[in-house]
Amino acid sequence: MNLPGWTREPLVHFLVAGAALFALFLWQGEPADTASRTITVTREDRARLAIEWERTMQRPPTDAELDDQVERYLREEVLYREALRLGLDRDDPVVRKRMSNKMDFLAASMAEAAHASDETLAAWLAGHPQRYAEDTSYSFDQLYFAERAAAQRALAAPDGGEDISVPPTFEAASRSEVEARLGAGFVTRLDALKPDSTWQGPVPSGFGWHLVRLRQRSIGKVPPLANIRSAVEADWRSETQAARREEAYRILRDAYDVKIER
Repeated sequence: MNLPGWTREPLVHFLVAGAALFALFLWQGEPADTASRTITVTREDRARLAIEWERTMQRPPTDAELDDQVERYLREEVLYREALRLGLDRDDPVVRKRMSNKMDFLAASMAEAAHASDETLAAWLAGHPQRYAEDTSYSFDQLYFAERAAAQRALAAPDGGEDISVPPTFEAASRSEVEARLGAGFVTRLDALKPDSTWQGPVPSGFGWHLVRLRQRSIGKVPPLANIRSAVEADWRSETQAARREEAYRILRDAYDVKIER
């Protein structure tokens, strides 16, 4: 039998296994039959509640305190089961958001567990030197638009943007200066652009959307990896997690026949 190409992706296998594991945990705490009126608090449940208490209070619970935690657990379990019985989990945007976040977490956890070798971080640093150089500067022009659609339309023939309290031209502005005026996200996207005479974008900022003409980017001296390893590893892990989440979503989305009515 020929299976779709997406089913052979290792990341899909990971997500399926993670989803199965999540379902197993759910089953252990909640019987598949929501009509069941039996709740069993196991020794493992009591141990978990005791550990959670100790982590919060920095001491083991007394017998009375543990009994109180068990009662709180039972209250939550009873109300949870009754909510499922009434179908309150369906068509609830909060539940939808939490479940989608859990799937995102499954994908990102691959990067969380990945080992960052010196070679990996050195390659990352070589690809993003402007983030860590002491005196990186930018010379660029920007046109501002409140709506992304307006910025996209203007990209074909830029002839002026909307009013904003940010200068239209930056000359040899430091990274910290640009970040202070337009935000860290804007600078990250600016780093991805190639110096060119053409307008690029739209690039998001805290204000809205910008078309950018990056005329020059000057990268100063980059410190040795050993001096900035923790910062480089944090950035590498963060972006690897984001890439994993997007990769997982794209693979899974391609398995659906999506129809959007206009």
